[in-house]
Amino acid sequence: MPEALRLSLLAAVAFLAALLAAVTGFGGAAVLLPMLVFVFGVREAIPILTVAQLIGNGSRVWFNRRQLDWHVVAWFALGGVPMALIGGFLFAHAPLAALTRILGAFLILIVVLRHLPKLSGFKPPLKSFALIGAASSFLSALLGSVGPLMAPFFLAYGLVKGAYIGTEALSTVVMHVAKLIAYHESAVLPLHAIASGLALGPIMVAGSFAGKRVVDRLPERVFVTIIDITLLAAGVLFLSGWSKL
Repeated sequence: MPEALRLSLLAAVAFLAALLAAVTGFGGAAVLLPMLVFVFGVREAIPILTVAQLIGNGSRVWFNRRQLDWHVVAWFALGGVPMALIGGFLFAHAPLAALTRILGAFLILIVVLRHLPKLSGFKPPLKSFALIGAASSFLSALLGSVGPLMAPFFLAYGLVKGAYIGTEALSTVVMHVAKLIAYHESAVLPLHAIASGLALGPIMVAGSFAGKRVVDRLPERVFVTIIDITLLAAGVLFLSGWSKL
């Protein structure tokens, strides 16, 4: 495939990924990662994805800045930063296929549990976000992104629409910064990977802006339904090995 066509397809996929993430809070990485692997190769794809996702999430924080829950972000960062660093250092040599399939099974299970009568009203305590941040950040450093893993907990806490999108995005920004530090120290973040991720940044911002216009017009029930469908789809893809690194 001609280089110009490959790069044009990458730009289009990046926009769609950012738009999806701006509506559901996650899913953008699952859309963008295969294209990055196709263009750059497996080991460079995740660091490039992390740089691009950092910009995309940062834009979602800005667009939803008035609805952020800072307490959730603080507890998430408490557990998330050290585990993102550990996961980032392990990334270069970690066996990822088994983790991917375990994550897929968990995503499907969590959707089922959310709709059971006795569990649908479960609300995680604020301090539990330290543990959520630790688990999510460790897996994210290995798998590239685990937004679907984080989503059910932010929703169960009672965050919806702009509050959910912005708070989850800011938590992810903190996580991605720690991951990039670990990637750099582990020599898996070359300068051209940083440049490639930064080049995708304006496209991710444009997609986030378009997604913000969509989410502001969605009824809450439709919003949550979209998230459940995306969770199930991501779970099936992870289980099938489609996102295998």
